[in-house]
Amino acid sequence: MHDVAQVVSNFIDLNAVNVTYLFLVGFVGGLVSGFIGSGGAFVLTPGMMSLGVPGLVAVASNMCHKFPKALIGAIKRAKYGQVDVKLGIILGVSAEAGVLYGAQVQENIKRIYGDAGSNLYVSVAFVVILAVVGGFVLRDAIKSYRSGDTSGEEKISPLARWIQSINIPGTMMHFKALNARVSILFTIPLGFATGMLAATIAVGGFIGVPGMIYLLGAPSLMASATELVIAFVMGVGGSFKYAMHGLVDIRLAMVILGGSLFGIQLGAMGTTYVKPYMIKMVMGVIMVTVLFSRALMVPVYMAQLGFISPITEDSVKLMKSTSFAIMIFALALGAFIVLKAMWQGKQEERRAELLESLNHGKI
Repeated sequence: MHDVAQVVSNFIDLNAVNVTYLFLVGFVGGLVSGFIGSGGAFVLTPGMMSLGVPGLVAVASNMCHKFPKALIGAIKRAKYGQVDVKLGIILGVSAEAGVLYGAQVQENIKRIYGDAGSNLYVSVAFVVILAVVGGFVLRDAIKSYRSGDTSGEEKISPLARWIQSINIPGTMMHFKALNARVSILFTIPLGFATGMLAATIAVGGFIGVPGMIYLLGAPSLMASATELVIAFVMGVGGSFKYAMHGLVDIRLAMVILGGSLFGIQLGAMGTTYVKPYMIKMVMGVIMVTVLFSRALMVPVYMAQLGFISPITEDSVKLMKSTSFAIMIFALALGAFIVLKAMWQGKQEERRAELLESLNHGKI
């Protein structure tokens, strides 16, 4: 009976407003996921936490909704030839080990420090990863744009070239996305780190996508698409692990999945109309925006745990409201950037087709 009460206490009340908000969060998360292949969880997890969902339940429910969505996105983008299934499965296997380890860490923190400790852990992890990865990706996108290199051709990083040049007998494997042979010994730590992060904040793509681009040498489009395969593999194992401990709120998962299934189709189609640097730009801008939303809540959780002086109730309400407002802004900004990029890309394609028809005397 105690276990049942504990499980119920993890779940929030779902009224019409909350359901509508979660559906929209799911739509934007799916839109971003289909576009950049990160799973969109860096929008979804904070989005749920903004409604008062405990951090661990948000992570667990997010993973549960993600694997069917990731499967649909992967199939959709495979039709465009953007998915390296072999690389996705190889990374996914080691990522599963990372998920199981990370889930155990999460559960230990919740058991020792309660919801406040879990919320603090998830939020701090978000802030650090968003700052590091988001800043790096955004800088790289701006650099590509300013250099005028918007042709769609991407240069392989020096580190990726070095990794591709190393030959370790018995471990080498050819990957379509890299157009090169790479030792699977380099994929194991990348996969494990991706899974560990996915179990922590449900966003393995923060490491998986940049890792495939800058460490292995995969093009942005193929890295983002292949990440969806990894997300599917991780999501199945992670969901089962968390569900066994009563941490998956299937209601949240289904509402978000409903919105995501609309968004991911649109986002996946958008990748065919935009330059690779734009994918990085979208990823970086949204990451940095969401960062501020989670950072505002860190002092609240620290005060609840007694790590810092208590914060007045009015201040807590103000910080929660501001955090929620920034989250809404991030959702709107993400949708605007993706849809605008898609519109501009489609218009350029139409102009190109019109020009080709004129040159061939068809008009």
